[in-house]
Amino acid sequence: MARPVYILGLISDTHGLLREEALRALEGVDLILHSGDVGGPNILNDLKKLAPVVAVRGNVDTGPWADALPLTEIVEIGGKTIYMLHILRDLYWNPRAAGFAIVLSGHTHKPEQIEKDGVLYVNPGSAGPRRFQLPVTVGRMDLREKPLQVEFIELEKGK
Repeated sequence: MARPVYILGLISDTHGLLREEALRALEGVDLILHSGDVGGPNILNDLKKLAPVVAVRGNVDTGPWADALPLTEIVEIGGKTIYMLHILRDLYWNPRAAGFAIVLSGHTHKPEQIEKDGVLYVNPGSAGPRRFQLPVTVGRMDLREKPLQVEFIELEKGK
């Protein structure tokens, strides 16, 4: 019997760089969700050493390795249904009407969580190369907590 999944590791926009700090921050999670701009298959292989990984393709993910990644994914876990895509503005329908509790995206490199119309929209930020003055982050979420809350972990402070 499979053990229950409660703790999610949330990561995005690695762009081919998987920092040791990101791996440490994701230790002990039950499932890792990568919301695109992976940058290479080695990133997913390294993450899979920590936990099972579900990933979607981002706009920089090209080539034969990336063709295996879907543009969107639906994950049903811990009594929640999560819709994954890379670019949130590509979401053209109402996730609440479709029964989704969480929409996970990336692309902006800006970590945020916003609750709108009963759906939690989450962007874990960028765990790869720093962009502009935005923080370098990953997220963790315990699906047993109410209300759902992302713990954003800053990987590289002020560099």
